Amino acid sequence: MRELDQLLERWLDRQWRQSPTAQREVFLRLLDSEDDRLWRWFLGHEAPGDVEIAALVDQIRTLPH
Repeated sequence: MRELDQLLERWLDRQWRQSPTAQREVFLRLLDSEDDRLWRWFLGHEAPGDVEIAALVDQIRTLPH
């Protein structure tokens, strides 16, 4: 989905370089999720069961455009 790509690219552009290794690993785990599940998480229709992924989803959702 193009919208997901934009959200994830925004985080990569703004946060990846300064993120600690542990957060980068969480991001890579996030990428292993199916697009439809990611979309529900980012829209707030569901919450990830993994607290680290949930925190990262919240961080990505709140990045300014």
